[in-house]
Amino acid sequence: MKLVEEEKILPNSGGTIVIVPEEPDDMWLLYNLISKGDVILADTNRKTAFGRVRLTLEIKITAIDYDKVGSVIRVTGRNLVPNEHVDIGAFHAIEIERNKPFELKKKVWDSDAIEELRSYGNAAKADLAVLLIQDVSAELYSIGKIATTLCANIEASSKTNLNKNRAAKSKSQSKSNKFFENILTEFVKHVNFNFVSLVIIASPVGTEFRQYLLAESRRQKLQQIEENKERVVVVNTSGKATLKAVLHEPQVMNLIRGKNGAVKITAWKDLCDMLNNDSSRACYGSKSVEKANELMAIDTLFISDELYRSANHGSRHKYTDLVKSVKKAGGKALVYSHNHVMGEQLGQLTGIAAILRFPLPNLDDMEL
Repeated sequence: MKLVEEEKILPNSGGTIVIVPEEPDDMWLLYNLISKGDVILADTNRKTAFGRVRLTLEIKITAIDYDKVGSVIRVTGRNLVPNEHVDIGAFHAIEIERNKPFELKKKVWDSDAIEELRSYGNAAKADLAVLLIQDVSAELYSIGKIATTLCANIEASSKTNLNKNRAAKSKSQSKSNKFFENILTEFVKHVNFNFVSLVIIASPVGTEFRQYLLAESRRQKLQQIEENKERVVVVNTSGKATLKAVLHEPQVMNLIRGKNGAVKITAWKDLCDMLNNDSSRACYGSKSVEKANELMAIDTLFISDELYRSANHGSRHKYTDLVKSVKKAGGKALVYSHNHVMGEQLGQLTGIAAILRFPLPNLDDMEL
């Protein structure tokens, strides 16, 4: 994400900033940042009696929607500046897309929003991609700090089982190659090695596809793939593997640990291991986590964005204060969106949990 501050943004005051979202993570962050009543200035299209025209509009937002598949934010609002095509007060919708600059103006900037926007704007890009190939379908994921994005869902043109293909290559080689060709097309479109440092191919035919990928990259002179072939690794799986299952494989955990996009995945795995093997060093649920925080015992806080960015003012204030308190005591706080690969699991665990600095075996019984 690129940020251009046109005014000095200060907490609890108004200001304007120009933003250029670049990654799916950026879109999810902005969806949580933009609020009704904010003002957006951006290029857009408008249907007129003379056809569609391109113009720049400034609208006050009345509604916000997020298309997580297309990674597009759609804002609707009333036009503030008159022009020959749109009257003042007329409704118009603007789509915020990746690599499309827009201006965001708020009457009051929240200090947490400023910190998160600036820190994320300066953060490294999502650097992990996972390609799952099943018998007749494939899924390509981008895993970032905030969101996990399904970039492509590829169906085989034939329902022929790839394992059977391998047993009868003379008959079905062209069918499997067509499937691989479709996967390659999406791979080239969505995997940018300027950002991605690791691609995991998880499949029973992973080695076969990697060989095809490298052969085609040489034939088609796909220089970026050729120069980064060591970043493409295969994890052999059996049956219908899910993304969550693949990411919990010990081999995969060793590969991704330390990657920018995998920070929350590895932390989540650490929490699950702690709950299973040393439950006195971990807790979940609002009351238990709050007690642990009062004892300054939290090493890592896990919180869902549904709690941290709750529409309920009292609830939001409660959990933002909790995050601040954990950080002030030297702990870490990880906010998980429901779009993150582990976000759904955190939601099933009440939406809040923690790894502790020291054991608290009777935490639930404590009265503070």
